Amino acid sequence: MLDAFYSRLVLAYPRLTLLVVLLLVLALGSQAFKVEIDASSETLLLKEDKDLAFTREVGQRYFNPDFLVITYTPEKGLLDDATLADINAMSAELEQLDLIDSVVSVRNIPLLQSPPRPLADLIADIPSLAKNPDINRSMVREELLSSPIYSDNIVSPDFKTTAVLAYFKEDPRYFELLYKRNDLLKKQEKEGLSAAERQELAEVRKAFKAHRDVMRGENHRTIRGVRAIMDRHRAHADLFLGGVNMIADDMVTYVKNDLSTYGSAVLLLLIVILYIVFRQKRYILLPVLVSLLSVIATTGVLGVFGWEVTVISSNFISLQLIVTMSLAIHLSVRYRELLQDEPEADHRDIIRDATVSMFKPCFYVIITTVAGFSSLVVSNILPVMNLGWMMSAGISISLLITFLVFPAVMMLTSKQPPNIGFERHFTLTKHLGHYAEHHGRLIIIVSAALAIFSVSGASRLIVENSFIDYFNKSTEIYKGMEVIDKSLGGTTPLDVIVDFPKSETAPAQPAAAKGESEFDDFEAEFAEDADAAQYWFTSEKMKTIETIHDYLDALPESGKVLSFGTMLKVGRIINGGEDLDNLELALLYNKLPDEFRSIILTPYLDVEHDQVRFNIRIVDSMPNLRRDELLKRIMRELPEKAGIPAENVRLAGMMLLYNNMLQSLFNSQILTLGLVVLILGLMFFALFRSAKVAFIAMVTDVIAVGVVFGFMGWAHIPLDMMTITIAAISLGIAVDDAIQYLHRFKLEVARDGDYVAAMHRSHATIGYAMYYTSIAIIVGFSVLVLSNFTPTIYFGLLTVLAMLMALIANLLLLPVLIRWIRPF
Repeated sequence: MLDAFYSRLVLAYPRLTLLVVLLLVLALGSQAFKVEIDASSETLLLKEDKDLAFTREVGQRYFNPDFLVITYTPEKGLLDDATLADINAMSAELEQLDLIDSVVSVRNIPLLQSPPRPLADLIADIPSLAKNPDINRSMVREELLSSPIYSDNIVSPDFKTTAVLAYFKEDPRYFELLYKRNDLLKKQEKEGLSAAERQELAEVRKAFKAHRDVMRGENHRTIRGVRAIMDRHRAHADLFLGGVNMIADDMVTYVKNDLSTYGSAVLLLLIVILYIVFRQKRYILLPVLVSLLSVIATTGVLGVFGWEVTVISSNFISLQLIVTMSLAIHLSVRYRELLQDEPEADHRDIIRDATVSMFKPCFYVIITTVAGFSSLVVSNILPVMNLGWMMSAGISISLLITFLVFPAVMMLTSKQPPNIGFERHFTLTKHLGHYAEHHGRLIIIVSAALAIFSVSGASRLIVENSFIDYFNKSTEIYKGMEVIDKSLGGTTPLDVIVDFPKSETAPAQPAAAKGESEFDDFEAEFAEDADAAQYWFTSEKMKTIETIHDYLDALPESGKVLSFGTMLKVGRIINGGEDLDNLELALLYNKLPDEFRSIILTPYLDVEHDQVRFNIRIVDSMPNLRRDELLKRIMRELPEKAGIPAENVRLAGMMLLYNNMLQSLFNSQILTLGLVVLILGLMFFALFRSAKVAFIAMVTDVIAVGVVFGFMGWAHIPLDMMTITIAAISLGIAVDDAIQYLHRFKLEVARDGDYVAAMHRSHATIGYAMYYTSIAIIVGFSVLVLSNFTPTIYFGLLTVLAMLMALIANLLLLPVLIRWIRPF
C-alpha cells in the first residue's frame, strides 16, 4: 500500500506533490502571525489550584495592586535637597504614564516619629518630606533607619539606596471577565451549559483574551516608559528596575531574542555541519527545507488553536528541529547507501526503496516520541499541556512533510554519486562497533557505574524555582533583583492570612492609667466614627498578631515582613514605649488619612472579615533556599507558636502558587516517568513482538536518560519549570535512536544470522545516520550556552548531553545487550 502510494502519486507527480504541500504550509503559515508569547504569572499556575482562587480573593480584599520597584542610589545623600528634587521630578513623570496610579517614595511616606507626638495630634497632621520640607532631616534619617515599616523596605540599612514604588491602576474589567469565565467553566464541568450559556462562554473567552492582550501591550509600553524615565535621571543616581510585571515582560523579551538570535545561529551551525558531513548541496538544502516547512506549519497550527508560546513551551521549535533533522538525515543516509550499493539502479526505484524502507522505523519513532510527551499533557498546567500537544502535533507534521517533500524533491534531481569523504576519514561508528565486539564486559561495568552515578545524582536533585538565577549576573535585571533582595527586604512575595473568631460585642475601655483630661477630646472624636472597629482591637488579638509577625520575621529565609504588627511596633515607639490601647488603635483605624491608609493599614487589616494579612518578602538569592520546605514549616509551626487553630491559617501569593505549580509538574513528570517507561516498553513489545527487545531497549534508554538526571543532581542544576521537561525530551531522543538501530539490526541479522556481522553492518549504515544527526544537533545546540538567559543555557546543555548519551548508549551498550540476549 505504501509502495503504491509513492509509485502512483508522489513519485509520479512530484511537482504537484510539492505544490500541494507548499499551499497547505502557506495556508497554515498565514495563521502563524496569530501566535503570541506570554510569560505572565497566569501561564505558570495550576488550572484548578484552590490556592489560586484564595490568592485572588486576598488580592481583591486587601489593597494590594501590582507595582514596579525602582532602586535609587544617589550620588549625594538620600535626604539631600537635590536628591529629593530629582525623586520628585521622576515621580511626577512616572505618574503621567497611563497605567501608573500613584508613586510612593521617601518624599511622600508618612513620618510618624519625626518627632514623636501624641497619637491624636499625629493623626490630625501627619508630616512628610513633601508636605514639610523644613522637617528635621536627622530625625527623618533616624526614623527611616529604625522604623519597622521603612527599614529594609523603603531604605537600605546603609542608607545609600531607597525604593521608589510605582503602583499600577487596578483593572476591574480583567477580574470581571476572569470570574465570569471561571464560573461558566465550573458550571460546564459540574452540570453542563445550555446553548445560550455556551455562546456566552465563547463570547466571554473572546472578550477576556482581547482585553488581556490589550493590557499586556499597555503593560509592555508602560515598562518601556518607566525605563525611559529612569534613563533621564541616571545622571543623578544608579537606578535598577524590579517587580513581578517587569520580570514577566523581560522574560518575554529574552525568549524572543533567544528565538531569533540563537535560532538563527543554531540553523547556521546545522548547515555548516551538514556541509562538512555530506559535501553536497542537496543533503544540506533538503533537511533545512523540510525543517523550515515543518516549523512554519506547526506554528500555523498553534495560531489556529490559539496555543500561546510561554517560557516553558518556547523551546518547541528547537525540539521539532531535532526530530525533523533526524528524519531528514536518516532518509538522506539511506538514499546514499542504496545509491552507493546499486549505482546502476533506476533513480526512481532508489528513491522509492529509501523512502518506503525508512517510513516504518520513522513512524515508530514518532508514535513513541508522542507517548514520551504524553506525560506533559496530564500535568494540569496549561502551558505544559500545550507543549505536549504542540510537540505531538509538530512531530507528526514533520513526519508527513519529510516523507512527502524529500522523495518529491529528489525526483526532480538527477542521480549524483555520494561524497563519502567524511565516512572515510571519520570512522567513529566503526570504532564503536569494534569496541562493542571486544569489550562487552567493560561496557556493562561502565554502564553499571553510570547507573550508580545516575541514582546517586538523581537523589540529590532539588525542586526549586529561583527567578534571579534565570539571568546572567551581568544583566540589568539580575543587578536590580539583587539590590532589592539584599538591600530592600527581598523579592518574592508570600502572604500569610490569619482568621480570628468573630469579634466580641463589648466595647473596648481605655487604660486605667490614662488621665481623664487627656481623653476628653480623644473619646469625643472617637465617638463620631464609632462602629464595629472599636470592639475589634482587643489586647489578645494584638498580642497574637505581634507573635505571628515576630515568628515570620525571625525566619532565616524572610527579608522584610509587613503587617498590622508593624504598626503596633511603631505605635509603641510613638507612645513612649507603651502599647497603644484598644481605643487608640480604633482611632488610628478610623481617622488615618486615606493617602497614608493605603500604605500602612488597608494592605494588612480587614476588620469586617476578622482577618489579618502578613506580607513576607523572601530572600530569593539565599543559598540553599528550599521553598516547599519553608511553606510546610510555616504551616506546621505558626499555629502552635501563635496558639491558634491550624485551619485559621492559610498561605497565599505568587511564591505559593509557583511552588504548587512546580510540585505538580514534578509529580506529573518525574513520578510518572516510570509509567511512561512502562508504556514505551509495551510499545517496543508491540512494535518488535519481543519482550527481550523491549527489555534491552528500555534498559539502554533508562541509563542514557538517568545520566542526564545524575548530571543535574551532581551539578546542582535544579528541577524547575524550565528544566523539568528534560525527562520527556531525553527519553524521546534515546528512544528514537534505539528504534532506528533495532529496526536496522533486525533486518541485518535476518540476512545471515550472524550477530557480530549484523552489528558491524548496522554501525556502518544506520549508525552513520545516528552519528550525523547527533553531531549536527550537539554542535548546533552548543551555541545556546552563550545566552544571558539561564534556562536557554540549561536547555542547550542538557539537550547536548541527552544527544551524546543516547548516541553512546545505543552504539555501545545496546549492541552488547543484543549480542548477549540474542532476541531475534
